[in-house]
Amino acid sequence: MTMAHSEYDYDLFVIGAGSGGVRASRIAAGHGARVAVAEEFRIGGTCVIRGCVPKKLLVYASQFADDLAHASDYGWTIEGARFDWPALRDAVARDVDRLNAAYTRTLDSNKVDHFLERAEITGPNSVRLKQSGRTITAGTILVATGAWPVMPEFPGAEHCITSNEVFHLETLPSRVVVAGAGYIAMEFAGIFNALGCDVTIVNRSAKILRGYDTDLSDRLLAITRARGIAYRFDASFEGVEKQEDGSLLVHLGDGGEPVPADVVLVATGRRPNTAGLGLETAGITLGAHGEIPVDSDGRTACPTIFAVGDVTDRVQLTPVAIREGHAFADARFGGKATSVSYDAIPSAVFSQPPLAAVGLTEAEARDRYENVRVFTSDFRPMKNVFSERIERGYYKLVVDGATDRILGIHMIGPDAPEILQAAAIAVKAGLTKADFDATVALHPSMAEELVLMR
Repeated sequence: MTMAHSEYDYDLFVIGAGSGGVRASRIAAGHGARVAVAEEFRIGGTCVIRGCVPKKLLVYASQFADDLAHASDYGWTIEGARFDWPALRDAVARDVDRLNAAYTRTLDSNKVDHFLERAEITGPNSVRLKQSGRTITAGTILVATGAWPVMPEFPGAEHCITSNEVFHLETLPSRVVVAGAGYIAMEFAGIFNALGCDVTIVNRSAKILRGYDTDLSDRLLAITRARGIAYRFDASFEGVEKQEDGSLLVHLGDGGEPVPADVVLVATGRRPNTAGLGLETAGITLGAHGEIPVDSDGRTACPTIFAVGDVTDRVQLTPVAIREGHAFADARFGGKATSVSYDAIPSAVFSQPPLAAVGLTEAEARDRYENVRVFTSDFRPMKNVFSERIERGYYKLVVDGATDRILGIHMIGPDAPEILQAAAIAVKAGLTKADFDATVALHPSMAEELVLMR
């Protein structure tokens, strides 16, 4: 066990009280370490305060629009249905407040001190709190400051918002332009589209959801176009002009007409939140995108400073940050050598319809293996039987032909993320296509398609 010396104010000082920082703090304190955390905004971090949790609540709300539209097909008569954006916005804000309080109680119950102000590193074992000016020393410093939305430079960028501000819109916009086509862009485009807004996605390339299997992204593109989302591909922002009536006009570099909008949401990526942290005072050089290089234990170039989560050069996912924080605390303060495995990490896009994946895409598998077998199921989900929109689900198994081991699972359709979580266990465990074939189907369900592909 590597405990710090008593001459320091704390054994561990954590900068950032998000998912990774809170987990590391709680576990380290449980091992007997004296721990403090500094957080300049709200305890809970991006995921809880302005990311995946409130966004998922918006997704649920927007899906009611589709369910209500088809309710009559199932015998329901619903009169006077209307949507109230302020009611939803405020309900989501109240839940964020609840979670912020819950995370704060977690720190308190584990006797972790917390400072609601920005902290900057002033050396290998010291930080300075910006508002109070107080200097605090610690045997170990953990940086868990996460990432921040990127706002590119173009004329009129000040009129645009990012995913940080989207949860606080005063009114529901009639016209939304979304810059980018990654998972954040596609999720918010789906939300606004379902709530009745006119949505245009602008992207520099002609591909959405880079990194996901092409069969899934191509299908999502076709479905969202059929649902009314417009796309301007191979287009860059030339500028955003504010009109006399307060609306916006988006000028693009593709030679086409400008796009009118009430809200322009820029979702072109996230950058590690390292600006002004003072890492250079401890001899730490950042990567090209502002990320902190770390070794397999989360250690930086300075032996007393560690980093976990989105601020590092690893995987930007909340569950990964939690595991890294836990492993760090166990190894540093609990005497437990723990490593984090980065293979077979499941991920999902809560688009409409959602998609989910784990393991290698077909293209990745063919690059690494000589004999790759692919099994697919293209089906109409029972949930969509009465719908006028012909939206089909699609599942794909990518298999190593030499060993029969499943290398990847890729799914698009209703409830795909919920199904994928269980299926990811099979990929992580190294199960084979024969194992899937030997499993009896659960009928009628969409998930049964996973064991019926031949």
